[in-house]
Amino acid sequence: MSEAAPDPSPARKRLLGLDALRGIAVFLMIEQHLGVWLWRGLQPGESMVRDHLPLLVFNALGGGAAPAFVTLAGIGSSLLVSSRLRRGQDPDLTLVRRGLVVLGFGYLLSFMTPSWFSAQSWFVLHLMGLGMLTTPVLRRLPTAALLGLALAVLAATGFVQHALSTPLSLDNPYMAGRSPQSPEAWTGLRIAVAEGQFPIFPWFSFYIAGIACGRFVAADKLGRIGALAGAAAAVGLVGVAASRLVPAIPGSPLWRTTRLNVPFFPASPTLVVLLLAAVLAGIWLVMAWDRKRALAPSNVLVTLGRASLTLLLLHVWLFREATRPIGVWQALEVRTALTVLLGFVLVAALASRLWQRVDYRYGAEWLLRKLAP
Repeated sequence: MSEAAPDPSPARKRLLGLDALRGIAVFLMIEQHLGVWLWRGLQPGESMVRDHLPLLVFNALGGGAAPAFVTLAGIGSSLLVSSRLRRGQDPDLTLVRRGLVVLGFGYLLSFMTPSWFSAQSWFVLHLMGLGMLTTPVLRRLPTAALLGLALAVLAATGFVQHALSTPLSLDNPYMAGRSPQSPEAWTGLRIAVAEGQFPIFPWFSFYIAGIACGRFVAADKLGRIGALAGAAAAVGLVGVAASRLVPAIPGSPLWRTTRLNVPFFPASPTLVVLLLAAVLAGIWLVMAWDRKRALAPSNVLVTLGRASLTLLLLHVWLFREATRPIGVWQALEVRTALTVLLGFVLVAALASRLWQRVDYRYGAEWLLRKLAP
């Protein structure tokens, strides 16, 4: 099975570096969301850079949270494959079950947050679920073919967006299929393919890259993750150069491919591949740190990471929906919003440490293991 299967070895202990990375990702997601959902916004005469720079920086860092989750899901699936094959077990049924469960969590989140999502929405959990469902096929590809497929997804994105006449800027109503401008035909499929928050084109490339990185982790070749981060950065810089050197018509495939648009709805491949480089570099750094100075199971990032799926579901409902009837939605001045944000993170950190004592029983992660052992 090419290099997908690592050398036979005794069962490996849990990789706490990956848990810590999930902890970092969920922290970044929480701080980004709460900053937007609680803060009342700019007041007359205020400037984001001059008056609210910490919030601006927090929000920018949070942009890497969901992409990191998708990449880590690919790594986790890849390591599950390696572990099961090492024990002589077929991982495919477990992968399919987990994909269905994670997709179910995605649709549950859509149901829980009608102010943001609809049954047609396509968010990070939907993308992760699709990735797990397709891993039985992807795991049989050589690593070089996987990376080529990830690059093909990126390269095709601008053309897919152009073919669908995807708007140059997407808002939440459009991505939920509720906007007057939303297409009437194949709406949910279009949202999943190219017009949602994290559609297949271009974000599926992160999951595919994660499968390759999982193989590097299993083979104890972390340096290859760093090298892949460098290669992704180089591809991104080529895109940036192309945007400066080659004239492009707004809305054309080349323009859609090379522009650097923030926020990234719809995302351009150049921006996405630069973000992939940053995510991979972070994964390499944390995994290398864990290898040299092993993280403890009680480390707060590790415990947050072990409960990251539960925290994702909880914080979105709590601060996107439950804040509205009590008048807190986008109603707080910045210091109060940051205080609530930090308070929730501290409570989550303490709760995750206590929850560890019972192996995170009855949480989303526990349910995933029970339904898809």
